[in-house]
Amino acid sequence: MATTDSTLADTDERIFIGKGEQPAWLTLALANRHGLVTGATGTGKTVSLQVMAEGFARAGVPVFAADIKGDLSGISEVGEARDFIVKRAADMGLTFQPDQFSTVFWDVFGEQGHPVRATVTEMGPLLLSRMLDLNDVQEGVLNVAFRVADENGLALIDMKDLRALLDAIVPGTSKGADGDNDPLASIRKAAQGFGNVTRATVGTIQRQLLVLENQGATKFFGEPALSLKDFMRADRDGRGMVNILVADKLMQSPRLYATFLLWMLSELFEQLPEAGDPPKPKLVFFFDEAHLLFNDAPKALMDKIEQVVRLIRSKGVGVYFVTQNPIDVPDRVLGQLGNRVQHALRAFTPRDQKAVAAAAQTFRPNPKLDTAQVIMELGKGEALVSFLEGNGTPAIVERVLIRPPSARIGPITPEERKAIIDNSPVKGKYDTAIDSESAYEILQKRIAGTAAPADASASGGILAHLGAIVGTIFGTNTGRNRLSTGQLIARNVTRSVTNKVVGGVVADLGKSVGGSIGGSVGRALVRGALGGLLRR
Repeated sequence: MATTDSTLADTDERIFIGKGEQPAWLTLALANRHGLVTGATGTGKTVSLQVMAEGFARAGVPVFAADIKGDLSGISEVGEARDFIVKRAADMGLTFQPDQFSTVFWDVFGEQGHPVRATVTEMGPLLLSRMLDLNDVQEGVLNVAFRVADENGLALIDMKDLRALLDAIVPGTSKGADGDNDPLASIRKAAQGFGNVTRATVGTIQRQLLVLENQGATKFFGEPALSLKDFMRADRDGRGMVNILVADKLMQSPRLYATFLLWMLSELFEQLPEAGDPPKPKLVFFFDEAHLLFNDAPKALMDKIEQVVRLIRSKGVGVYFVTQNPIDVPDRVLGQLGNRVQHALRAFTPRDQKAVAAAAQTFRPNPKLDTAQVIMELGKGEALVSFLEGNGTPAIVERVLIRPPSARIGPITPEERKAIIDNSPVKGKYDTAIDSESAYEILQKRIAGTAAPADASASGGILAHLGAIVGTIFGTNTGRNRLSTGQLIARNVTRSVTNKVVGGVVADLGKSVGGSIGGSVGRALVRGALGGLLRR
C-alpha cells in the first residue's frame, strides 16, 4: 500500500491499521501481548484480520490463521482496484497499491492444503479426553493406558495404536488367552495395578474414538508429524509467510477444531525458547471462532488455557482471538488481550446489551465518545480500536476506518490454490502418510509370540537409539519422518533431556536413559505443554 501521506506507511516498528481523528498504529514490540478482534457477522472482522496479517508479513513476522469461510485465502493473490477499495483508500489519504503475500495452505484432511498430523503421544491424555468429551472416570482410564504404554515401550502414533492398547488393558480380551498363557498378561496386570479398568469404560472410550474417526481424526493422527518450525518461515524477500489453516470442513467438528488449535499453542509454548520482549513477534497466531475453545471447557483445562496464553508471550508469540462477542472470552483470558479491534454489535436481546456494555467497559474511555453507543452505530469497515502504547498501557479508544487490504479480498479459485500448493516450500514433506512400527504392530507380534518381553524391548530400543538422542540434541538428527518405535521413544526422551544439557549432557543423559530402562519411560515422555504444566 503506497501512500500520499508517507506518515501513514508501515514501518519497521509499527503497522498502520486505520484512521479516524488520529491514525491507529499497532506497535510490533507490543504485538506479542495478544489481542482481540470482535464484531457481529458481516461487520468486517475478516478484513481487519487480513490487514493485520499483511502488516505482520511485511514486517517479516510469520502468521498462522484459521480460515473458516475461505475468505482469507485471497491474501495469496494480487489485490484488485475495485471502486469501493479505491474510494476507501482515497478517503484516508492513501493511494491503493496492489500486493500479494507468500502463503502456505494447511488442511487437517489434506484436501485443500498440506496435511497436518500429530501423534497420539504428542496430543496426550488431557487434550485427547477433551476431544473425546470423556468424563472423569473415562479420562482416568485413558491416563492409565498412556502410562502403560510408556512403561512398556509402546509408541502411540495413530488411532489404531490407541485402539489396540485399550483392547490390551482389558482383562480377558485376547483370543484363547487366559492366565499365564495370555501373551499380554503383563500389560493387563500393569493396567489393573493403577485401578480397576472395566470393559464397560473402555468400551465407551472406544465408541467415542469411533465418533472421532468418523469426523476425520484418522487423518490427523499419524506421521510425518507436523514440525512447527515450518510455520515460522520468511520468503525470499524477507517477508513472513502467511500460513492458512483451511477450516471450513474442520468447523463441522468444532471440538476437534478447538482442541487442535490448543494443541498447536501448547506445542509452540513447549518448543520455543524464551524470547523476553523482542522488537517484533516470532509468530502471530489468529484463532477464529475463539468461543469454541472455551465452550464447556472443564476448570482444569481452562486453567491451562489461561496459563499458556499468559506465558507464551515470553516466547515471542502473539495470540489474537477472533469472535463475535467479547463475553465469549473468559475474563481472566480477556484481561491479557491488550490490543483490541471492536466492530459493530447489535443490541436486540438482553444478552446483546450485556455484550455491548462489556465491550465498552474493556476500553480506556475517550471523553469525546460514548463507547457503548458508538459500538452499535459503527458501519461496515469501521471499528473502535485501542492498541498498547510504548509503556504497555492501552491507548484511548478511537473510532477509525480500517484501511483496505493490499491483497485480494475474498476467496481464491481451486486452480489458484492448486498452483500455490504445487509451489509450496513444504511440498512433498507431509503429503504422504508413513505407518511406522508402533503399539499396534508390537502388540500384534506379542500375541503371535514373536516379540521380546516388554521390559527388554523398551530397554533395548532406548539403548539402540542412544546415539540418535545425542544427535538430536546437537542438531544432527534430521530424520523425524521415518521413526521406528525406539526412535520415537528416543525423540521424546530427548525433549526432557535437552533442557538439562547445559548442566551436563553426559550425566543427565545417563540419568534419563537409566530411569527409562528401569521402567519409567512414562516420566521421560513429554506430550506438549499442557501435560507438562500439569506435571509441574
